[in-house]
Amino acid sequence: MKEQPVPERLQISPFLVFYLVMSMQIGIGVLGYQRIIAMDAGYDAWISILFAGGCIHVIVWMIYKIGETVGGDIVTAHKYILGNFFGKALCSIFIGYFILYSLTVVRTFVEVIQVWMFPELSTFWFSFGFMILCVYIIFGGFRTVVGTAFFGLVLPAYLLLTFGWAIKFSNFYNLLPIWDHSIKELLTASYHMSLTFIGFEIILFFYPFIKEPKKSQKWAHLAVLTTTLIYTILAIITFAYFAEDQLSKQIWASLTMWKIVEMPFVERFEYIGIANWNLIILPNVCISIWIASRLIKRVFNIRQKVGVFFVVGGVLSVIHFLDSRERINTLNDYVGKMGFTFTFIYIPLLFAAVMFVKKLKKGKKK
Repeated sequence: MKEQPVPERLQISPFLVFYLVMSMQIGIGVLGYQRIIAMDAGYDAWISILFAGGCIHVIVWMIYKIGETVGGDIVTAHKYILGNFFGKALCSIFIGYFILYSLTVVRTFVEVIQVWMFPELSTFWFSFGFMILCVYIIFGGFRTVVGTAFFGLVLPAYLLLTFGWAIKFSNFYNLLPIWDHSIKELLTASYHMSLTFIGFEIILFFYPFIKEPKKSQKWAHLAVLTTTLIYTILAIITFAYFAEDQLSKQIWASLTMWKIVEMPFVERFEYIGIANWNLIILPNVCISIWIASRLIKRVFNIRQKVGVFFVVGGVLSVIHFLDSRERINTLNDYVGKMGFTFTFIYIPLLFAAVMFVKKLKKGKKK
C-alpha cells in the first residue's frame, strides 16, 4: 500500500533531519528539567538521562523500519495495518496530541516571561502575536519550517557556552558517591525526562518529505546523541552548582544560573537568554502545528491551510484559561505522560504490528 510520493521540490536533504529532531527535543524543558529528575534519583539523575537517550536510539531505529516497510508516514502505517477507515480514525488522536504539545510550549514560555521579566504581560495577546508568526512560517511550506528549525538551533547555540560561568562556582564532589540510588529510582527519573526528550517521534510524520530516507537515519541518531550529551553535561553542571536542597526550590534552574553571568554590556543576562529562547521554541510550535494540520488534511481531506487556522484557533481559545502555576504544571505533566506513552509504548507496538502484517502479506503471496 504505497502512497503518492511527495514531489522532490518539496522534500528536504537527509542532513536536515538532524536540525528538525534537535530543534524539537531542545525546547522549554531545558529551563527546569534538572529539579524534576533530581527529585527521583538525586544527583545520580545524569545516569538516567544517558539511559533514556540510549532507549530513544532504539525507538528511532523502529521508526525508520516502520517508514521503510510501509513506504510512508504514520497514516500510511495505520492504513497498512487497519485499512483506510480505521487507520485514519486512529490518526485523529494525534491531532489532539500535537495541539496540546504546541499549547504546552507556548503557555509555559509565556509563564517564564511573566515570572522573570514582565508580570503584567497578557497571555492571550503575546500568544496571538506568536501564532501569527507561526502561521506565516507554515504557509511558506515545509521547507520554510525546516529553515526555521535550522536557524532556531544555530543562532542561539552560543547560549550553551554561557553555562560555563557556573563552573568556577561549582563543587563536583556534589555528584559523589556515584550510583547511590536504586535502579527503580533511576528508571523513574528517566521516565520524568519524557517531556524534555519527546520530539524525535516527528520523523514518523514527515518521513515522506525526506530525500533518500535511509541516508537520514544516521543524522537522526546523531541528533539524539547530541541532545543527550547536552542534557547530561548541563545536568552535571547544575548538580555541581546547586546543593541538593537548593535545587529542590529552583523551578527554572537554568535561568537561575544565568543570573551570575557578567558582561560589560549587559547586567541581567537572563533577559537575553529568555529573549533568545523565543527563537528556540519557535520551531517547536511551528513543527507541531504543521504536523497537526497535515494530519487534518490526510484524515479529513481538508486543505492544510484551513487545518492550520483550526489548530491555532484551538490553542488561542484555551490558553487564557491556563492562568495558574498548578494548571500549567498539570498540562505539562499530562502532555509528558502522553508523549511517553506514544514514544515508548505505542511506537514499539506499532512496529511489532507492522512487522507482523508484513509477514502475513508475504505468506499470502507465497
